[in-house]
Amino acid sequence: MSGEQIALDVSAVPAQLTGAGVYTYELARALVETGEVRLTLVSRRSDGPRWAALSPERVVAVAPDSTPLRLAFGELGLSRAVSGKAPPVLLHGPHYTMPARPKMPVVVTVHDLTLLEHPEWHERAKVAYFGHAIRHAARHATRLVCVSAHTAARLEALLAPSCPVEVVPHGVDHARFGPEETEPGADAAVLERLGVPSRYLLHLGTVEPRKNLPLLVRAFDELAGQDGELELVIAGNEAWGRAELDAAVATARHGERIRRLGYVAHADVAALLRGAAVVCYPSKEEGFGLPALEALACGAPLITSADSVMSELAGEAAWCFSGGAVELAAAINEALGAPGSRRTVGLERAAGYTWAACAAGHLAVYRQALR
Repeated sequence: MSGEQIALDVSAVPAQLTGAGVYTYELARALVETGEVRLTLVSRRSDGPRWAALSPERVVAVAPDSTPLRLAFGELGLSRAVSGKAPPVLLHGPHYTMPARPKMPVVVTVHDLTLLEHPEWHERAKVAYFGHAIRHAARHATRLVCVSAHTAARLEALLAPSCPVEVVPHGVDHARFGPEETEPGADAAVLERLGVPSRYLLHLGTVEPRKNLPLLVRAFDELAGQDGELELVIAGNEAWGRAELDAAVATARHGERIRRLGYVAHADVAALLRGAAVVCYPSKEEGFGLPALEALACGAPLITSADSVMSELAGEAAWCFSGGAVELAAAINEALGAPGSRRTVGLERAAGYTWAACAAGHLAVYRQALR
């Protein structure tokens, strides 16, 4: 496959990397490092320099910057945009979408099915557009990639895709996310700059309804009366549906000890994870749960939801809970009492996930699609 052209649509990746954006960026970087493909990256017009710095091959900066126009371009203009000189033989849409009438084989990544199964967790416009995109991909893609077996099973059950569905898990950047700080005092400097307290519970991820943050606030309130130094830090973009979190914080007895940092730069995330007394990720549903994996790679104690893709990912490395605030508070309290007891298991679990392995999995899918 060496030398064959693969086009990767990176036009949906924001400047502030989170979730699917991290996946797309790290996949592009890892594919370049394999040396096994000639990669064309299709970016927004204003975003070409960022991707040109990553890929020595070809960047086509033609997608409109406006979100509605960019989405229309993805359906109607993307195939034509990459069909120039030495055109790619395969197109990969890493965020649900693909052209309406593709001129080449197409691989599409489906991250989760909550847009179809729990539309109440998302904005209506997003549900309408991406719900249609997922259904279109299930009918017309050459191959579908899911980031976990859980998502693949739900996709098969809901839509019965007309093409094979392959599972390729995310990775973690072990050079960035590890148990040791880069140099003495580096983490303390980051935490001081962020205004983070010395003893804190951490939630990392976009603030949205499925993250179950009001439950975390209530659980923290249960514990805060017994531990006067403990604070709750919530880090991540505050997206649609933050009203429930606002209300939970407003009515919490210890609301003054809840800090909301907003988006935290990708370079600062590892320090935040390493410094946490416990990382809490009580999400109701995820496709993969990348923050949970990053927490394990940093050696942080992890709490997450039982019977979820995160509990499958973490195994015995995490404290898993089911139920309400009382049960979550009990799990956090147990982790606080034995913070290092599952650290070795967590590091071993995380070590099995790399972006190089993720890239290798995608290369295998590309080969299958090209056959």
